Amino acid sequence: MISLEKLTRKNIWNLAPYSCARNEFSGTTAKVFLDANENPYGGPYNRYPDPLQLKLKSMIEKVKGIPTDYTFLGNGSDEAIDLVYRCFCEPKEDNVVAIEPTYGMYKVCADINDVEYRPVLLDENFQITAKALLSECDSHTKVIWICSPNNPTGNDINREEIVKVLESFDGIVVVDEAYSDFSHKRPLRFELPRYPNLIVLNTLSKAWASAAIRLGMAFASPEIINIFNKVKYPYNVNLLTQEQAMKILSDPYEVDRWIQLITNERSRMIEAFQSLSICEKVYPTDANFFLAKVTNAQSIYEYLVKQGVIVRNRTRVQLCKDCLRITVGNRNENAELLGALRQYK
Repeated sequence: MISLEKLTRKNIWNLAPYSCARNEFSGTTAKVFLDANENPYGGPYNRYPDPLQLKLKSMIEKVKGIPTDYTFLGNGSDEAIDLVYRCFCEPKEDNVVAIEPTYGMYKVCADINDVEYRPVLLDENFQITAKALLSECDSHTKVIWICSPNNPTGNDINREEIVKVLESFDGIVVVDEAYSDFSHKRPLRFELPRYPNLIVLNTLSKAWASAAIRLGMAFASPEIINIFNKVKYPYNVNLLTQEQAMKILSDPYEVDRWIQLITNERSRMIEAFQSLSICEKVYPTDANFFLAKVTNAQSIYEYLVKQGVIVRNRTRVQLCKDCLRITVGNRNENAELLGALRQYK
């Protein structure tokens, strides 16, 4: 990895961040707050939240096993994705490389930030080699994006190839592990001390059943986290989100139970789906969804919409012609889907 200073946009490296009122007295005891022009009535939501979410990060450390100074929290993982571009990629000059197909926000954020996006097609098994990714890199490539388990394909990306990328690429490697709770692979976040160029994304939206509160996590070296904290908006995670996140994190055993229910139902659902006349293939998955090739994805999707059942039509995505991406729901929801498809003609 080249120096973080060289990787970071010059204006960002030299940025003097906004100083939050609540940062200036950090480490001291205070009981009268007359510094931030808040309304003294209507507590507790009359006060600005902790800009660094330290209490919440402490809970995340216990659950995820990552120290607080390696942790950034944002308004969904999308905030962290956008920050990668804003911190490290010079518009109209730098580029990023990503597997294809994958989560669409990597490209959307590249387009928003005017950064060239270079997709590299997966093979017929939805896998990639380090050689293929690195061959698309040049002196202006700042970031490589890898989603594992991948979306929409569902499979874990070969760990050995990810490690080769980490050890060969001089820039930032982002591994999005949004669905890692449903996989049996050891999460890469535990390897952070070995790879200073690694950023691992996580979320509470999937296994933790908290999509509505919009809490995303980025785990990286303290130096990268400090750069993110310089650029993020001062109070980017509101108090309501922090409170609900701490509530759900307080019962990880219930989340483990949900994961077991979903993975068990995943196996049952895939077996049932494969028996349908419309099904041509169900691809291997390590996530809480599966990708299925069907006889006519557009027609089947439109039929399901009329039945009040919504899945994701991925037929226009590269390598996914006539494929539907189907989330594993509860048993009743899955029965509704299967029942509707058995009536499809």
